Amino acid sequence: MNRLSTEMRSKVIGALVEGNSINATCRMLGVGKHTVLRLLEDAGDACFKFHDRHVRNLRVRRLQCDEIWSFVGAKAKNVKPEREPEGWGDVWTWTAIDADTKLCVSWLVGGRDGAWAMEFMEDCAERIRGRVQLTTDGLKHYLEAIEGAFGCDVDYAQLQKIYGTPTDAEQRRYSPAKCIGTGMKVVSGDPDPEHVSTSYVERQNLSMRMGMRRFTRPTNGFSKKLENHAHQIAVYFMHYNFCRVHKTLCVTPAIEAGLTDHVWTLEELCSLIPEPKPLQQIGKAIILKALENMA
Repeated sequence: MNRLSTEMRSKVIGALVEGNSINATCRMLGVGKHTVLRLLEDAGDACFKFHDRHVRNLRVRRLQCDEIWSFVGAKAKNVKPEREPEGWGDVWTWTAIDADTKLCVSWLVGGRDGAWAMEFMEDCAERIRGRVQLTTDGLKHYLEAIEGAFGCDVDYAQLQKIYGTPTDAEQRRYSPAKCIGTGMKVVSGDPDPEHVSTSYVERQNLSMRMGMRRFTRPTNGFSKKLENHAHQIAVYFMHYNFCRVHKTLCVTPAIEAGLTDHVWTLEELCSLIPEPKPLQQIGKAIILKALENMA
């Protein structure tokens, strides 16, 4: 089977994490669509496993969590019943950002109910050592999930945005009405009011919309398959943590968090993809002997 060179694989991954769609990447680089999708699958799986193994035992002082909406195939209200088992409909990506290092501590692709919130917060708690100050929006599912994951070892506050009554023009937009204020609610512990914020994680959500064609709206670049959607997000966060230099930090989040000592190249990212095992060649004599035994 023909394989892309490391240089070409790096170019494909670079195009995908810089906001290009699958078809645009194929046109730009002259690579087949199935080849790009297969590379995305392999890279996404490798990046997810690397993050799961190495982004742990983190010392995080301030953690910000949020969810960002997208959809696969069609919006939930437009999905036909026969498409629901394929994962079509609204999809939420839960993200947790360290406010100091800007590292993405954890992410989760799924729904937006209590079970998903619990799974997400348990994963965050497993990756962090020590007490942490945590800020989320006003989503009610966080309350039970954070208590179950962190117990009493957390200073937790919710920051609820207050929106004005939307005008007719705002009702036709994707974004909500104008924010006219915020309200802070201390849930547990003793969080520092000066650091009760979700600004960094919300800015990260914007970076996701800008950096992945699947999140750009309104376009026809949305995901058509849930697995590809998750693989793209895994590659994006690996690139964001280890390869992309943060303009404020002047280093990558992974360097700031002490997970690596240098800026990763796209070639290094692609080196995480395991090489396929060569096919075993079966000799003609072995085949003839097997046929004789069957006879």
